[in-house]
Amino acid sequence: MESLGHHCGVAGVRAPEPRNVPETLFYMLFSLQHRGQESCGVSWEEGGAWNGRKDLGMVAPVLGSLLGESHPSRLGIGHVRYSTAGGGGVQNAQPLVIECNKGRVALAHNGNISNGALLRRRLTGEGSIFQGSADSELILHLISRSRQEGREGFLREALNTLEGAYSLAMMHEDALVAIRDPSGFRPLYVGKKGGATYVASETCALHAVGPMPYRELRPGEVLVADSEGERSFFLEPRLPPRRCIFELIYFARPDSEVFGQSVHAARTRFGEALADQDSGRLAADVVVPVPDSGNIAAIGYARRAGLPFDFGLARSHYAGRSFILPTKGQRELAARLKLHAVPEVVAGKRVVMIDDSLVRGTTSRIIVNLLREAGAKEVHLRLAAPELKWPCYYGIDIPDRDQLISNRLDPEGIAREVGADSARFLPQDRLLAALGDRDGYCCACFDGRHPFPPAAGGKEGA
Repeated sequence: MESLGHHCGVAGVRAPEPRNVPETLFYMLFSLQHRGQESCGVSWEEGGAWNGRKDLGMVAPVLGSLLGESHPSRLGIGHVRYSTAGGGGVQNAQPLVIECNKGRVALAHNGNISNGALLRRRLTGEGSIFQGSADSELILHLISRSRQEGREGFLREALNTLEGAYSLAMMHEDALVAIRDPSGFRPLYVGKKGGATYVASETCALHAVGPMPYRELRPGEVLVADSEGERSFFLEPRLPPRRCIFELIYFARPDSEVFGQSVHAARTRFGEALADQDSGRLAADVVVPVPDSGNIAAIGYARRAGLPFDFGLARSHYAGRSFILPTKGQRELAARLKLHAVPEVVAGKRVVMIDDSLVRGTTSRIIVNLLREAGAKEVHLRLAAPELKWPCYYGIDIPDRDQLISNRLDPEGIAREVGADSARFLPQDRLLAALGDRDGYCCACFDGRHPFPPAAGGKEGA
């Protein structure tokens, strides 16, 4: 419920014959809106020229006018963006479009370059001029400065310089290029329908176009779709695959597949693992999710525990996002406006309250108090993730360590702080066991084991 910021979603289309590509990109980006709400944009080819539209705001108001227009096109990419502090503003809205010695290039980026600050200082010292603060712009500079002429050569040289996370949708001349970094931090999928190639951060964006066969790009894969068809080459790996665990815990839509996993099924298993941890140790009457982040894990918990599942918290979808308000008082008021307890569900009952994770603890305290005001006899807080203790340098806007409640308090202290009768987290080993893969995920936000050592200051994001 205490939302973490995410760095963006990307989409792309390459069709053999002209079609209204901007309209298709609108639907794909609308399906990816959960991945970024600060800005959005599309770039497309039309009649040999490149056109674009982007601005601050969400997909419907910024790009909705495209639905009433005709833009015959074979090629286009799109982007939704959420920025960290210091990385906002219309100058950082994507796609970024340039014309350079490698031809015309447009770029949409999901992720974060962990050595971005070091690269920016180096390039600035060598005379490069930057328009914005997003590290996505670094990639374009590196492409332009490469001494390799062919597409495969200059992409290899430019991307080999980067550390961290990047899933990219690019236009280069008449080609759609989709790239997933060699560690595979962020998801990226490709689908085929009616002879066209579609790429997107999540499968829910492919579903928006219609049923189609799809696959996940492999870590380090560079997929090129142009008039000659599709082909791939692979970047050299520097580390074993390290997929972001928070994609499955929180960020991806429940109806998506990411990293070859059904998001809904994974979150259900997280809830089941939480229930197994409580088995024989907790007496309760009802399982209540914090909507919407705790919904699926709560279903799994209730099924495994044999307890009723009910919506004891009603959510207003029109209250805005409390995490972007500037003061603690405003965030607390927004949280109370957003959620209301349902007395008929919780009054006189021992409530298990399920959420995906715990950040600062402020919102959880408010929600526990709402349940008590509605007559809950007991409130037991359960989190379908380990304790969040470290920042992320690969695409998640996690607060500084001193703002993370799990760095100040143990679970018993957290329960006292938020007013709950108990608080328990899903340990990391149980989380990974629920996925059936103990080695392929990045869990640095839990255990501090960052795959790439963080470079000083390099957290602007996509």
